[in-house]
Amino acid sequence: MTTQAAPFSLDQIGTGTARFPSGMAIPTATDAMVDPYIRTRVSKDVQVECIQFWPQDKTAYPGIVLLHDWWGMNSQITDLGARLACEGYGVIIPKLYGRLGGMVTANAEVAEALMAKCNEKLLLQDINTCCEYLNTTEHTKRNIHGVVGFGMGASLAIRFACQRKRLRAAVAYYGKVTAPDQLTNMMSPLLYHQAEQDTWATQQDVDHLRAAASQGKRIEIKTYPGASHAFCDETRPAGYQPEAATQAWDTTVAFLKTSFQGT
Repeated sequence: MTTQAAPFSLDQIGTGTARFPSGMAIPTATDAMVDPYIRTRVSKDVQVECIQFWPQDKTAYPGIVLLHDWWGMNSQITDLGARLACEGYGVIIPKLYGRLGGMVTANAEVAEALMAKCNEKLLLQDINTCCEYLNTTEHTKRNIHGVVGFGMGASLAIRFACQRKRLRAAVAYYGKVTAPDQLTNMMSPLLYHQAEQDTWATQQDVDHLRAAASQGKRIEIKTYPGASHAFCDETRPAGYQPEAATQAWDTTVAFLKTSFQGT
């Protein structure tokens, strides 16, 4: 998927899981020291379950919250998480369907139904809590975060960029603009990848972004001629376009590098 060598190889990347209460203070190492039951106590709060990837050295890196498409947390998104970590980021991927049992599907009708059952406000809360969790880890820099999303996750990435003022970067692959009136609140730069033949995220979504860019928002739109929705998903050969996917990935890597430069 990439044309340039990443700073780290996959065998230099650590991986693990994380689980923490949504919308609540994240327990610290000090909390664990004074509460011997912290790991075994059953919490009544909704828990955000995640997978993490990070470069295995003693340096702290910018954090990335990676948001999956409506299929759920499948192997395609976890592979992307590892690749982002290879670029020098601490990556966390939340299960956005956690409140629905953490389901994963390959059926478009089921995926659409799952997405329809989600509460966007609660998902944004989960994503924000992921950023707060990254602030407690040794391998990520405090409050130096970005968000990258695909499809459904891209729509959430755009909304989140309008909500978290300290966000440093947002990347949206073929996502919808679910709240155009909120774009005026966007503080971070946004890179949007548009599939020219997309029938889900339409030209109207892009027009909303262009309007916000004309008002001074730092929004960059890359359009891929002839590409259809999810053109970066190699697990779906019918719509996958390798050249466009490679170009989009390299553009994302360069955008993130520029956004985090000097942090």
